[in-house]
Amino acid sequence: MPSLLKQIKKIFKSNKKTATTPATPAPVAKAAAAPVAAVTAIAPVAPVIPAVVEPSHPENTHANHTFAALSKADAQLASLANHKYTKTVSAERVEAAKAGLEKAGFKVHYANNRGEAFETVKSLIPAGASVNNAHSTTLEEIGFITYLKNSTPWDNVHATILAEKDPAKQAELRRTIGSTVDYYLTSMSAVTEDGKLAHADLSGSKVGGVAFGAANVIVVVGTNKIVKDEDEAWTRTNEFALAAESARARDAYGVPASAIVNYEVLRAANPFAPGRIQVVLVNDALGF
Repeated sequence: MPSLLKQIKKIFKSNKKTATTPATPAPVAKAAAAPVAAVTAIAPVAPVIPAVVEPSHPENTHANHTFAALSKADAQLASLANHKYTKTVSAERVEAAKAGLEKAGFKVHYANNRGEAFETVKSLIPAGASVNNAHSTTLEEIGFITYLKNSTPWDNVHATILAEKDPAKQAELRRTIGSTVDYYLTSMSAVTEDGKLAHADLSGSKVGGVAFGAANVIVVVGTNKIVKDEDEAWTRTNEFALAAESARARDAYGVPASAIVNYEVLRAANPFAPGRIQVVLVNDALGF
């Protein structure tokens, strides 16, 4: 140990003699830091949200009679191509109409899309029931008319009526078995926010089955048909729906136009048959 102290003193004296300026203390080496493992940046992982898959539905085999197709093909309808009645309404108005219908005694089902609407209608009709339908572009668009043309668990009365080629006999079938089925399917030209249903026809077969004839009625309607009140229901029916139906009639039957001969407003459900009329509100622009 003494020899080590002498060596240190000797070095100290030597540095003191040769220094001309104050010596700068030599940097003290820091203890080596413990090795740090490399960290790889990891991007945040977004939660996996399953894609919402719309239930499938049969193809519409009458695509040439949708409003979009008719407004392109028929010059008399072209001016209404972008009309407000071709568009869905706000969620608040849909909720108001739903609440209004329920308050009026109608049973209401809500469908997010056409596939859900198709499945809802199927689920409402028990096996073995007799079924008829008015002409309805809406029912065509959700694929239900295509479905009816194939094998189903029901008695398709509409097919029986169409199989009769004699006009007088066919009309009689529409009046009798066509109007008194277990389930009558149709749409409406307007649904009001306070819960009224409005529709029209030329022959009376449609309004007759809905008003009283059929044991049960299923109304499928897009939210583009929601209007404020009964006055606007007539406006929509007379100025918009009639124009569209006339375009369809020109293409389908070769006639100049259709006409409103019967106009019906259902202000409330039948108090003696609660639940007889069920409404499927579809969050989509359907029919006219």
